[in-house]
Amino acid sequence: MSRPRWQASLSQTLHRRSSPPRVAVVGVGHELNGDDVAGLAVVRALSPALAPSDRVLIVDAGPAPENTTGLLRRFAPDLVLLVDAAQMDAPPGAVRWLDWQETTGISASTHTLPLHLLARYLVAELGCEVALLGIQPAANVPGAPLSPEVEEAVDAVAAGLAAALSGR
Repeated sequence: MSRPRWQASLSQTLHRRSSPPRVAVVGVGHELNGDDVAGLAVVRALSPALAPSDRVLIVDAGPAPENTTGLLRRFAPDLVLLVDAAQMDAPPGAVRWLDWQETTGISASTHTLPLHLLARYLVAELGCEVALLGIQPAANVPGAPLSPEVEEAVDAVAAGLAAALSGR
């Protein structure tokens, strides 16, 4: 069985450098908005799967990831991986490695600051690389739990990130 494309993109990004990169995984989303919690669910599942390290920072950013820039600046990452529910016109639970620069046309966002503006800031101010891992929601319905498709994707993404970031 071949690896999902997003894992291949992550692997290429991690292995581009001669030394292991410092990676910040930032989960983004609204807690009470159905599948919009996908990014937060990924980092919450990832935290216990990784031993504490000076090479990996896991951040539960909620709906305002711009509030984490001070933490990210202190960590000095080589790569910031934003994980979020993303409308990609794909089947629910689909996962894609997205170029943040191609998300500028999105006019509606459930976050206080569109992710492409945050990514532009991080690249300019921290000199790091930024990537976006999108999970296609089934529905962002207030008060609803994660859909089964997105819950399955969250588990797969957390496991894939844990394996890649722990060197397995």
